[in-house]
Amino acid sequence: MKPVANPEDGVRRVIDDPMWVVLSGIVERVCDRRGRPPELDVREFFEAIFFWSRTGIQWRDLPTCFGEWDAVYNRWRRWEQNGYWKAIWRELQATAPERADLLFVDSTVIRAHQHSSGGDVPAASRATGRSRGGVGTKIHVIAADAKTPLAVTVTPGQAHDAPQFDALMMELPEETAATTMVADKAYDSDEIREGLEDAEFEVVIPSRSNRKDPKAYDKAKYKLRNQAERLINRLKRLRRLATRYEKLACTFLAVVHIGCILSIIA
Repeated sequence: MKPVANPEDGVRRVIDDPMWVVLSGIVERVCDRRGRPPELDVREFFEAIFFWSRTGIQWRDLPTCFGEWDAVYNRWRRWEQNGYWKAIWRELQATAPERADLLFVDSTVIRAHQHSSGGDVPAASRATGRSRGGVGTKIHVIAADAKTPLAVTVTPGQAHDAPQFDALMMELPEETAATTMVADKAYDSDEIREGLEDAEFEVVIPSRSNRKDPKAYDKAKYKLRNQAERLINRLKRLRRLATRYEKLACTFLAVVHIGCILSIIA
C-alpha cells in the first residue's frame, strides 16, 4: 500500500485502476444501490474511508475534498449495519491467489483510546476489558498467509485465546479446503485438539510445559506460523485499527474488516 498524492487536493489515495476494477465489481454484487445516488461517488467514498482508517483522524477532520464529514460517516455506518464491509472482504478472499492447505491462528491486543469509553453503551456491546497492558480489545484471526485473513473476531482484551477458538472457526468460509491448523501453545487444549481431529485437520500445536502427555507436532510447519504474525502487523498499518477509538464492538469490527480488505487488495 503506497499512497499517492492527488495533485489537485494533496490528499493521498491508495486505489489504482486495477484495484478499482476488482472493488467496483464486488460493490455491484453485494451493495444495494437503490435510493438517491450520494453526492460522493463510490470510488471517492472508499478513498475517504481508507484515508480515515489509515490516518486515525477524527471524522470532523476528514479533508473537505470528500464532502461533508457527517455524510461520509453516516454512509460508512449504514454499510456497517448492512454488513457490506464484511461482504466485500469475503468476496475479495475468492480473488486471492491459490494458497497452501495450512491455516494459521493468532491474536493481538489492541489498546483502547480514552475516546472509546463513555456514553450510554452497555458493557456487552463494547468488547473491551482490562489486561496487563491496560484497557483493550483482542483481535483473533485465522490467516491463510501473510496477506489473507479468513476469519476474525473481537473479544475483551483479557479474554484467553482458547475459549474463543470455536467462535473463530465458525467464521471460516464454508469452502475453506485447508487440512492443517497451525497455532501456538495458547491453543493447546484437549477440546481444541479433539475438535480439529474430528474435522480431519492435522494439528500443529506445541504442548504447554505443564502437559503430562506432550504431543508430537510437525516443527517444519510450525515455523511457518509467522504468517499470522505478519498478517497482524499488516492489519496494524491502519492507525484506526492499531488503536481502538470506536465505542461499539460492531463498529470496531467494521474497521477490522476494512483492514482485511486493504490487506488483500493493497
